[in-house]
Order: sequence, then C-alpha cells, then structure tokens
Amino acid sequence: MTGGTGTIVAVPALAEVEREAKACTRCPLAGGRTQVVFGVGDATADLMFVGEAPGQQEDLKGEPFVGRSGQLLDKLVFEEMGLTRDRFYIANTVKCRPPGNRDPQPAEIAACGPWLEAQVDLIDPKVVVTLGNFAAKLLLNTTEGITRLRGRAYPYRRGVLVPTFHPAAVLRGAGDLAAQMRADLVRAKAFL
Repeated sequence: MTGGTGTIVAVPALAEVEREAKACTRCPLAGGRTQVVFGVGDATADLMFVGEAPGQQEDLKGEPFVGRSGQLLDKLVFEEMGLTRDRFYIANTVKCRPPGNRDPQPAEIAACGPWLEAQVDLIDPKVVVTLGNFAAKLLLNTTEGITRLRGRAYPYRRGVLVPTFHPAAVLRGAGDLAAQMRADLVRAKAFL
C-alpha cells in the first residue's frame, strides 16, 4: 500500500486490527455487547466464511458460529469440503450482537464495514462463502436476496464469492435448504 508521499505504508497485522476492533464504539451495538466477536480461524486460509451478526452464544464466547448454527456449519463444511474449522477463517458483517438477535441495521453494517474489509484484505482468501442475505448483499454490493443470488459463483477480488443460506435458515427450513447449502459448499470447494 502506498502513502500520499509515495512511501510504503505497512498493512496492519490481523491481530492489530482485532485489538482496535475490540475497543470500537462506532455504533450503539457496542453498549450492549459482552464482547466483540471479531473472527477466528486460519488467517492464511484460502477459504473465508462471512455471516451476519453474533448471537447470544457468540457474544458470550467471543467467537462466531458457536451455537446450533455453527455446529451445523461445521458439520456441512466437513461433510462437503473435508475441512475442519482450523482450516478456514470465519467472521461476520457486524462484530457485536444486535439486541434480541434482531437483524443488523444498515448503519451498524456500515460502522463495522472497515473491520470486515480489513479482515478480507489481510486474509486474502481465494474463496469467500457468504452465509445469508446480509453478507451476500454487502460483499456483492447488491439488493438481490440470497434466494436469487445463491447457486453460482461470482468474481470477487482474487477469486470467487459463493453465496449460500445462513445455517440458522437451514435449521428453521425444510430439508431442501440443507441440500442447496450443501451444493453451494461443493461449488465453493471446486474453486479452492
């Protein structure tokens, strides 16, 4: 990265960005969090998952996707891609839990945008899999919903982005959603 005077400016390490994010008060979500849920996994992975927002279990533990949705995600990723959680990176569009697990609001997503942008920049994955509407809309810069977006891969940075359903939707939905999510994971694996 080049600074204004032509000098080289070092991109901060992921740990430094995480330290800064943990002190963030850019939006009202900071006031209700137990802790910032920054992200976990292999910071050099070719595969990155991006969800929407931490839930209660994630807020308590400080790690994304540790509740029932996370257990389902881990199971499907292992079954369809042969990968365990230590082989990929996982984060959310917002780093603090919205009250009552409500959907994140546009201002909250915008406030957390620089954190996610830094994560994607520093990890530099070949494949990003978005989980649900919010992540897909944000990273693809679209208003299209996940039902229309999923089922294909989109050029994204140095690789591709594969949108799929959020595991919580699969848990609430019929078996058809699980089959579609499995197909999306197989699609993502083909690009690794």
